[in-house]
Amino acid sequence: MATFYPDSGIDEYLRERLMPVEGAIPHLPGIEMYGDSIPAGKVGGDLFEYINFQQRYDIDARIERALKRSKEFLKPHLLGAPDWNSVDDQVEWLKSRQDYRVEMEGAYRESRSLDQVRVAEDLKDLFSTAGVLVVDAQGHGVIAAKIASTVHDTFHALMLSKLDRYGKTAPELFENINLRLAHSVTARNALGRSGKEEAREIATMLYGEVRSSGHFRFVNFGHPPPLVFSAQRNTFAEIDRGRMVQFFPLGLEIPEDHPDRKRYVSMHFRQGPADYSDIADIALINPGDILFLYTDGVYDGGDEQGRRNLEELIRDHRSLSAKEICGVVMEYAVGNDRQLRGRGESDCVDDKTVFIIKRSDTED
Repeated sequence: MATFYPDSGIDEYLRERLMPVEGAIPHLPGIEMYGDSIPAGKVGGDLFEYINFQQRYDIDARIERALKRSKEFLKPHLLGAPDWNSVDDQVEWLKSRQDYRVEMEGAYRESRSLDQVRVAEDLKDLFSTAGVLVVDAQGHGVIAAKIASTVHDTFHALMLSKLDRYGKTAPELFENINLRLAHSVTARNALGRSGKEEAREIATMLYGEVRSSGHFRFVNFGHPPPLVFSAQRNTFAEIDRGRMVQFFPLGLEIPEDHPDRKRYVSMHFRQGPADYSDIADIALINPGDILFLYTDGVYDGGDEQGRRNLEELIRDHRSLSAKEICGVVMEYAVGNDRQLRGRGESDCVDDKTVFIIKRSDTED
């Protein structure tokens, strides 16, 4: 029998799920980071999460497993032996083919063995890498929080798969999340649809990884682009937007070469899936450089006056820690909400998230 939760219980449950704790903040040499999120109501559709690879995953154990597999894949399976792996299974299939040649087994085993060696090498990079996931689901309240929670859960399930396969994140992870929020033609039609049932589960998403070197590599699905405050110039740096690919929000656009493209509703078909060339790279070169991530409840990414206000705010507080700068910007955003409510425009108040990554003066 299903358990019934009162609305307040659901609100609290989703709020706790979508809010990380300070204990999860990754600590990288030369990098500070801190984020905060405030819903417009009891719960909202904004989500941000620190991806602390060292804390969330046992990287050493994964490296050990990959190296063990690389050795196991080279060994021919003995007749009657109980152990059986995916390479053994593939070799048996090769042997069943008329075009099988003896040298095929050795070549295949060596290739799969080297795959695992590379996985082990890529996993080592996670010791000096931290991720950040920022999601902004359309709307407010429980429904928006449910959408954000769906993105969160799908992301982490797919991350496990990609770490096993590649030892790192891969572009197809994000395409699979995109497909998860797309409208299924067959399933939705089976339920029936009226003119009032055109609401879609839409969310923007930005996922990025920062390294101790100060490089921030990210993929963007409909999210406002990051801002970079240059400590040397004391202003927001101009970023070549042409090098920062921005896809449609999650669920709106399917690649034209996706095998299931006809099973989903798409505004139009994208020429191809996301690949490594679509991952943008921003460098925090000098100590004091600040990367500013946000949702449109703080800044919509296009208002010039809003940009100038934020630039001045960060300039005046640039010497503070990432946590303190985050607090200052969030207080500014909350102050704007108070003005909206004072003018009777409470419906314009949105969920808000601020995330600050700062290149620190030291590498302690």
